[in-house]
Amino acid sequence: MRTGADVKPIPVSHYTLTSALGRGRAAQLQALLDERGGLTDRPFRHCELATWTGQVDGLAVPVAADHRAWDCRANRLASAALQQDGFVEAVAALRRRYGARRIGLFVGTSAGGVEVSEAAYRARDRSVDARLEPPFDARVANTYTPAGYLRQRLELEGICIAISTACTSAAKVFASAARAIECGWCDAAVVAGVEALCMSTLYGFNSLQLLSRNPCRPADPARDGLSIGEAAGFAILDPRADAPLALLGYGESSDAHHMSAPDPAGRGARLAIDGALSRAGLTADRIEYINLHGTATQANDRAEDAVVVSCFGTGTPCSSTKGWTGHTLGAAGIVEAVLSLICIEDGLLPRSLNTTQKDPALSADIVMRTRRAPLRHVLSNSFGFGGSNVCLVLGRP
Repeated sequence: MRTGADVKPIPVSHYTLTSALGRGRAAQLQALLDERGGLTDRPFRHCELATWTGQVDGLAVPVAADHRAWDCRANRLASAALQQDGFVEAVAALRRRYGARRIGLFVGTSAGGVEVSEAAYRARDRSVDARLEPPFDARVANTYTPAGYLRQRLELEGICIAISTACTSAAKVFASAARAIECGWCDAAVVAGVEALCMSTLYGFNSLQLLSRNPCRPADPARDGLSIGEAAGFAILDPRADAPLALLGYGESSDAHHMSAPDPAGRGARLAIDGALSRAGLTADRIEYINLHGTATQANDRAEDAVVVSCFGTGTPCSSTKGWTGHTLGAAGIVEAVLSLICIEDGLLPRSLNTTQKDPALSADIVMRTRRAPLRHVLSNSFGFGGSNVCLVLGRP
């Protein structure tokens, strides 16, 4: 593995996020400053579960007519996010600089367009047979859907990869893009994470007894599960950009400890953290804030606390932002990366929202009150089912 001595930071020239907190960077920051979370207990479509979700409003309008074949909730969400912070214009400028064939596109998602399949099954005539009839389009009902839509929407012709590794998907896009740029497969990259609410994830997590009936409470002794959210986030990695923020390092591992439970000792997570620090050329004491994976489940918070303390001790401020947005699953990596970038730019340590008290069994320095602090280096953790682990170091190069 190459280390900080010969790995150059990759500037993040533009980024944007649409989540339950609002649309665009300014809306995310204002929500953090106001300590206003985005979770709501209002019903979502056909879901009859008593749970809170991080819903994005205003997604009733289909995608533009010239891309209508790609229409689904995930792509409507992606379309809404693209309209913020001048991101489409930034990609257009990138095309002019490098050419459409030399820009990579890396999109993380977990469910993709599965809600199209759900709707088709609900609408089918069960008295005849189980076949799915038009307007069902299998091209939309898969994990490539956001990548396929975005490739056309952004007029890109280079390498295009959909990554679906559960909750690490949209963190892996940063690592995959960095490698592709280093290998010369592309000159710059658009990285994205897109995840829309759907019945499969809501009822799936409920079947695992991981869904809370209340707003999730990371690191709280009474935490009883997660809240599902939806979001779409984008960033541009451009080695030639003159930008104040950058991807400094990344680390990945796959410990395959269990299909859904984390390794209690956090061995795979530690490998990912060490890899990210090594590539960034930083020691643990240089990290000033950690955005935890922090799902608000008993086992995950406990395992992450153990590995964070073993690496950073008990003095590095940490918090999970899932109490603000909900767990956005395949988009979580970029949601939390963008929130980390916002915190670096604005000098902000966000509290662990909905956490009324810190679990005395946890030793990490959980931020209980949002406060100002100068930040240069931030670690963002993403840990997924099947033992997939990704850690990103973001900051000022």
